[in-house]
Amino acid sequence: MAVKQSEQYQLVIRSLSDRIVEAQAPIRVLDAIKWDDGIRDRFFRDGCRKLPEVGPDYYKRRPLSFDPAERLQVFQDIERDITRQLGTFNPVGQIMRRMCREYRMVLRMIEGRGTAEFGRISQELYGSASDAFHAGDPTITDLGIMLTESLSNIGNDLGREPKTIAAPEAVAILQEQMDKVFPDDQTVRVFESDGIVADAAAGADYIKIRSDAMFNQRDLKILAVHEGMVHVATSLNGQHQPICTFLAKGPPSSTVTQEGLAILMEVITFASYPSRLRKLTNRTRAIQLAESGANFLDVFDFYRGEGYSEEDSYNNASRVFRGSSSDGLPFTKDLAYLKGFILTYNYIQLAVRQGKLQQIPLLFCGKTTLEDMRTLGQLVEEGLVVPPRYLPEPFADLNALSAWMCFSGFLTNLSLDRIEADYANIL
Repeated sequence: MAVKQSEQYQLVIRSLSDRIVEAQAPIRVLDAIKWDDGIRDRFFRDGCRKLPEVGPDYYKRRPLSFDPAERLQVFQDIERDITRQLGTFNPVGQIMRRMCREYRMVLRMIEGRGTAEFGRISQELYGSASDAFHAGDPTITDLGIMLTESLSNIGNDLGREPKTIAAPEAVAILQEQMDKVFPDDQTVRVFESDGIVADAAAGADYIKIRSDAMFNQRDLKILAVHEGMVHVATSLNGQHQPICTFLAKGPPSSTVTQEGLAILMEVITFASYPSRLRKLTNRTRAIQLAESGANFLDVFDFYRGEGYSEEDSYNNASRVFRGSSSDGLPFTKDLAYLKGFILTYNYIQLAVRQGKLQQIPLLFCGKTTLEDMRTLGQLVEEGLVVPPRYLPEPFADLNALSAWMCFSGFLTNLSLDRIEADYANIL
């Protein structure tokens, strides 16, 4: 049994943790790399046949709201002080030092906007479509293609509901749901925004809805589950940490866990649907195309070939090349959805198999990273980390979740090819 740590030790951790939170505050990656509406307007004026003029000069005309060199120094100073005050092998110190290193990489990536360096650092932080999970295993691209093939027999029109809910009504519906999910935090706001590429995005205590987006009830269910019950919940749980306040903020390594949990939640709450899964596999395939040399027009045409409108094809292709040039290496953050789902599912599956159920809720105690989970368990015992205040229903009921995982693990061992032959006469 771990011993409770002294008050002085807790104050040192809290002080260093707060410095990381404060140091990362000005860094807004998506704001730094997004394209302005003028790029979109010119692309459509040119008949969708001319590469957007995006390169280093474009980003130079879009100054940052912070000085990357100054921030690099701040993180270097914090990392030095972590080692001085906690030593080299202190578990909390190791997590915080890694966070400092990641944020320094993020800053170097932002400094490299429009150059090949941007894409290379993106691959270091978020991975590449050609990454495998184990030696000899399929790559992320292979898994995306396999999932696409599984979906190919399901028509695109299955359950396609018209999008009749405009942004103002969507805001009202989601706000009512968030008030129920977070009864103690009535500060969780849902509001309209013009400045986002996606239909919606979550922040620390809010969900933004794009003003011109249209939704159906299924879309709103996914937003409530994905953005609200995972992204906002983990932010709030991190904010409620009394000592390890760094858990409120997610470096790139936590993106994989975050998006993996969000997609898993969509699946086990029956919120997801085939065209939603296609959207995620297409993001992986689009990144793979760009890593193989495809430019913005090639990826735009790929999306058109998948049946997307010109407007949606532009939005999807610009997600791939934001921060880069229109013929450069991609921004690979969107690999986190498929990669995170597989890694997080496997983690929970193994936790159930090994009887370590108490580890599962800790995924929600803040912006966690899978490699830190054992350490976080120890930190809870030491009183340095508190369990999550908000847990979505499937994770609050470990009896039901473990039963679901046991059945799931058992069924994956059955040979579907043999079963298909046996069932040929009845299906």
